[in-house]
Order: sequence, then C-alpha cells, then structure tokens
Amino acid sequence: MESPQGRKTGLNLPAGMSGSRLRLDTPSSSSSPSFRSISSITSPSSFRSISNLTSPSKANSSTCSDRFIPCRSSSRLHTFGLVEKGGSPAKDEAYSRLLRSELFGPDFVSSSSSPAGGAPNSPISPSKNMLRFRTDHSAPSPSSPYSPSVLGPLNGFGSDSSTPPPKPPRKVLDAPSLQDDFYLNLVDWSSQNVLAVGLGTCVYLWSASNSKVTKLCDLGPYDGVCSVQWTREGSFISIGTNLGQVQIWDGTQCKKVRTMGGHQTRTGVLAWNSRTLASGSRDRNILQHDMRVSSDFVSKLVGHKSEVCGLKWSCDDRELASGGNDNQLLVWNQHSQQPALRLTEHTAAVKAIAWSPHQSGLLVSGGGTADRCIRFWNTTNGHQLNSVDTGSQVCNLAWSKNVNELVSTHGYSQNQIMVWKYPSLSKVATLTGHSMRVLYLAMSPDGQTIVTGAGDETLRFWNVFPSMKAPTPVKDTGLWSLGRTQIR
Repeated sequence: MESPQGRKTGLNLPAGMSGSRLRLDTPSSSSSPSFRSISSITSPSSFRSISNLTSPSKANSSTCSDRFIPCRSSSRLHTFGLVEKGGSPAKDEAYSRLLRSELFGPDFVSSSSSPAGGAPNSPISPSKNMLRFRTDHSAPSPSSPYSPSVLGPLNGFGSDSSTPPPKPPRKVLDAPSLQDDFYLNLVDWSSQNVLAVGLGTCVYLWSASNSKVTKLCDLGPYDGVCSVQWTREGSFISIGTNLGQVQIWDGTQCKKVRTMGGHQTRTGVLAWNSRTLASGSRDRNILQHDMRVSSDFVSKLVGHKSEVCGLKWSCDDRELASGGNDNQLLVWNQHSQQPALRLTEHTAAVKAIAWSPHQSGLLVSGGGTADRCIRFWNTTNGHQLNSVDTGSQVCNLAWSKNVNELVSTHGYSQNQIMVWKYPSLSKVATLTGHSMRVLYLAMSPDGQTIVTGAGDETLRFWNVFPSMKAPTPVKDTGLWSLGRTQIR
C-alpha cells in the first residue's frame, strides 16, 4: 500500500528514505496547480524543480522524474526538414551543389567537384590548381562579342569613373601555400612579362603571355622561400631563403647560377640595381652582393635594430632606402657605410617603400598597423613633404611609371588597395576583394596592370593605370593587349 506522503508528492521514493524527510511547499498562487516545488530538508543548498505535465486528476498514477525523454514518433521533425527523405541520388546531389553554391560561391562548387572518374582535388596536392585562373561563371565567355578581354575587365570597372567598384576582380589565380607573413616579399613581375611567386619551399614562374606555369626550384624540406626579385633585364632571378642564403637562378634555363651566404637567418627582402644586389635579413644587416666578384658580399650596412623588411634602390642607383621592424626608414648612399638619413617619424614597421620615377629625390614610405600612414620625403634635405592616414596597415607602395600616381596595398583592418594622385593625394579608386591583408604587390612591364597577393592564397589582377602615351602606336601582343578597361 502506498504511503500517504508518496501519494501527495507523486514520487517513487528510494528504499530507506521515508516520506517524512521531504517537505511539500505549496506555492502561494495556485494559478498553476500542475507545477509543484519540492525541496529537501537534509540538503537545503540543492533545489530541484519538477514539472508534472499530467492533469491533477492523474497525478496519483503518474511517475515524475528529473529527465525528459521525448517520443520520436510524436515529434514534428518534418517541420524543420530533419527527417531523412528518400529520393534519387541525382536530386540529392543537385540540391547539395546548389546549397554549396549559395553558401560558398560557384568557385567552391567547381573546385570541390570530383573530376570524371577521379577523386576530388585534395589540398595535399595543390599543384592541380597551381597558378590557374578561377572560373567566373557570371562573366561572359571570351568568345562573346561583349567580353572585353580573355581575362575579363581585370579590375571589374566600367569606363565611367562614377561606377562603384565591385569587390572581387574578374579573374583570380590560385596560389596555394602563399604565406601570410608581413615581412616576406614573395611576388615579382619581370620585364619579360613573367611572374615569379614563392609558394612554400618552391618558386613558380607564370608567363603572362600564355599562362604557362614552370616550377623553377624546390629548396627542400629544411628551407623555405622568403623573397624573390628579378634583375632589371628580367633574365635572372634572386631568391632569399629561410636559412639566410641568396640564390641566383637563370629564369630561362631554370638553372641555379650561384649561392651566396652571409646572413645568419632568413633573407626576407631583395633589391637589384644595375650591377649589385642588396639583401635584407632578420639578422638586422643589409648585404651588397656583386656577381662579378667571387666573395659572398662586398659590403655590409649596419643601422637597423630589428629585421629589415623593405629595400628599394632609387631610379638613378645612387641611393638605397631601407625599412625595418624598428620603425626606422634609412637612406644610404654609395660613399658611406653609415646611413645618410635616419627618418624616425613612423610608429610601426616600415615595409612599403617606393622611389618616384617622376621627381628626383622623392621617396614614399608606409607604416604598419600602429602607424597606418603614407609619408612623402625629400631625401635631398630629409624633410617630410606630406603624409596621409590610410586607416589600415600599409603593406606595399608602387609608383606608376606612366602617370604621377601611386598604388598602396593594405592589411588590417580593411585589406584594401588604393590608387592616389600626387601631389594632391586625392583617391582615384579603392579596390577590395582579398579576404586577408594584401601583403604582395608587383607591376606589369607596361605599367598598366598590378597583381596583388594575400594570405587568402590568391593572386588578383587589376588594371589601374593608363598606358604610356607614345607618339606612334606600339603593337601590343599577348594576354594583356585585349580590351583594357580603365578605372578613371
């Protein structure tokens, strides 16, 4: 026979526990008689709320517990589409592809689809998409009369300057393993229209004329590529490595010509002038190498207190500008191994450096995340001419050789690319599309197209500058000559 206490509470009490040890507290407001609160006298700190979902008339015959186990047959799972429905595999696959396309875009669907008779592309073997154009499904085919070029409008702009720029460019090159490291310089475009890209331990060459990809070298599992730089004539390329070496390669024959040491750790930046190569390293030193002598380097420039991440020769080869992680911008000349100028106005690392091809002694530099400023200098007297706060980390700077304008690429927080007029510093355009900071920048030989690289493992092409005005028309052949569109 049930105890009176058991009938009152509607609980099955464990053996050895008397009903007198439990006290039934009736709520003052009896608006909801189906809910009771039960507290234990022996452990006042622990409270448990028990809901009796049965009607009061059936309270004596029901058993309450502290765990709710739903009945699957009574659940309305079909309302939320959680019930697996039988259907044809073709319909399921089509739906999955449509869903992936809506969520991640058409590029994700095409890259994740399996080729006929094969397995899907694996990130372990990225060579399948190495420096290959992604397909833009929304763009007209190259054979269409409305298609402006094989690449499409590289910047995605119309001819009307009032047209707002779309976020992504039309065409994108996949660059697997392109590092997201502010202090490296892994992209350079030669005067012979060949793009060099450092990806992991390898350097790849991409011909802009025919899109041919060539693997130049592989440094092996114990080294890595930290910088690449073509000579001015575009036949040889220098490679800075993680172990501190500088290698010289023949880009046409794909043969290593020479290896030079001297740095104690990674060589993150390189700069050629007409005769010599300057290299900057994390060991804070700048070495000058001369290919005509047998020694590894001919001079050492000591002045930075942290890693050297920016190096650029002036157009007349008389001055070398260097930027470092010590927030300093130094200017060196050929007559001394001490800096001729020490500019300390930046408040973050100085990687972005560019000499103006239009005005002698005009140098521009950009600071990192804590600085965000582009500063213009007269290196004749060391005066700062102007500055502008860009709002984002300045990663690269490059002057147009066709017009008095420059382009800057940025990192945190907007990852944008900006084109500026000089000396007014008015914005010509702001380009977006990279999902990570735009760490790499190079310019085509004709000075019209730039390529940008980011840690999102893509290279994006933008047609930002007008062509050089020549008295006679020059025949332009190859990939870049078809239907250029301007941003202005």
